[in-house]
Amino acid sequence: MTVKERIQLLREVMKAQNVQACIIPSTDPHISEYTPEHWKTRKWISGFTGSAGTVVITSAKAGLWTDSRYFLQAADQLQDSGIELFKMGLPDTPSYSAWLANELKENDIIGIEGAVFAVSEAQSLIKFFTEKKINVKNDFAPYNSIWENRPQLPASEIFILSSQFSGLSSRDKIRQTLDAIRKEGAEQTVLASLDAIAWLFNIRGNDVEYNPVAVSYAFVSEKETVLFINPEKLTDEVTSYLAGEGVTLVDYEKITDYVKHIPSGTKLLITPSKINYQLYSAIPSDVAVVETAVHPVDRLKSIKNETEIAGIRKAMQRDGVAMVRFLIDLEKTLASGEKITEIDISEKLRYYRSGQEYYFGESFGTIAGYGAHGAIVHYGATKESNAEILPEGILLVDSGAQYFDGTTDITRTLAVGEVTSEMKKDYTNVLKGHIALATARFPQGTVGMQLDTFARQFLWQNSTNYMHGTGHGVGHFLNVHEGPQNIRMEYNPTPLQPGMITSNEPGLYRANAYGIRIENLVLTVNAQTNEFGDFYAFETLTLCPIDNKLIDKSLLNDVEKAWLNSYHRTVYEQLSQFLSEDEKIWLKRQTLEI
Repeated sequence: MTVKERIQLLREVMKAQNVQACIIPSTDPHISEYTPEHWKTRKWISGFTGSAGTVVITSAKAGLWTDSRYFLQAADQLQDSGIELFKMGLPDTPSYSAWLANELKENDIIGIEGAVFAVSEAQSLIKFFTEKKINVKNDFAPYNSIWENRPQLPASEIFILSSQFSGLSSRDKIRQTLDAIRKEGAEQTVLASLDAIAWLFNIRGNDVEYNPVAVSYAFVSEKETVLFINPEKLTDEVTSYLAGEGVTLVDYEKITDYVKHIPSGTKLLITPSKINYQLYSAIPSDVAVVETAVHPVDRLKSIKNETEIAGIRKAMQRDGVAMVRFLIDLEKTLASGEKITEIDISEKLRYYRSGQEYYFGESFGTIAGYGAHGAIVHYGATKESNAEILPEGILLVDSGAQYFDGTTDITRTLAVGEVTSEMKKDYTNVLKGHIALATARFPQGTVGMQLDTFARQFLWQNSTNYMHGTGHGVGHFLNVHEGPQNIRMEYNPTPLQPGMITSNEPGLYRANAYGIRIENLVLTVNAQTNEFGDFYAFETLTLCPIDNKLIDKSLLNDVEKAWLNSYHRTVYEQLSQFLSEDEKIWLKRQTLEI
């Protein structure tokens, strides 16, 4: 069935239900970054396979809104589909809400599937269109009837992450959660975020690409703790463990009925950006809803315990060994004249990482961008775009892995041949920003926006910049993108606290030429306490050489050189014990002092 045929089927249902437009986002009932195939409705209806985008369909028109990462891909995939591409972020591009307001008339009806919209987003849409005298039908979900051979919900078995890796039992985490809920003025909470649920119950799964989570819901109260999950996913070991932790198991499909029967007069804690509108709508009117911007489970999960921190350090060692072997392989391949492409890069990284202990899978799809492709921030090589790596210019490689004891995310920009002075200047200014953030010391209560300028200052001095965030939180054998903390230009009220793991990844991108990014993961640690209060610093966790061939040494001051030399000494000391003699020689050469 073609995209046009699918849209026509949908329009027939819309007409039958008196719906004049519908909005199809990229998410699922758990507001996930990566979604199981069952909920990739936007991909199915449009043929567009990018990870972010929203499709809007009216009785006569259709549009896809996506960001600059996907302009080229979307333009190609939408050909002959009847769907117009709207390039988000450009001055002349209206929001899909504004576009719809112009396309529709008073008393028209917009259909949305409330199960795949966060409460905060659905409420915002409803408010906007109500003011335009346009109605929103929040239970418009005809996809089962028109989506032929729709993928089933994931049914693969889950497993327990032992305390050897998690450091705390589920019972301990539930107790911490209840204590935190009480401090918020509530006595119970419902959870939909898969990473929060996985952390709380020490479960992991294979339901979502890259994130080791399982499709489920949870309810936590003083009276009972309930995990809503497909029984087919449970093994005897999992069932026994959860029973021992005081967890009641109920079928995944029962969550809505359960929420409808929450006792009247009780106080329920939710985070509007983390729970879907359909579930929210099931909460009885006589239940007091307490809203919080950051759920206590997300806050607890973001602060890693000693076992988790020790595990991530070990995972970084193994990941560093895999990276060194990959870099040696790449260097030899290029020197031999053998052909190697961007897709080959991804496969080689997967090969070297998969040989490491506790390896589970990739933490995201590898970004291997050669030359101009490196300037596409979240580029993903396809069979059509797959570029050969030539012995000239620079290659950007952003990759990571999931291990039972930690999640990794690293970017290195590599000189694969002759480079220009401009490339070296850009690279060095990115490196200077990376070092400035890595060496920052800051008082308790500091938020990411206050630290963001540390990484950008040298780029700004040269009238350059990058438009992505400087740092995102990282989970422990969980989501590679984890809140609530981040480091970016936009304000986020969550302060950086000891135990949080965050990326440090400034960059610079020259369109149609090249891209540069240097990324390590850092751990917030206590630095000093004095009469001015508590001060924190960052410990760099990632272990992999930074390419010295791209550095303009004249632009580095003595402090910056000292940091780089110290970092490279640490890389060699930490990794050499796991390497062969030839590999040690190579690493020694890459970590020589400057």
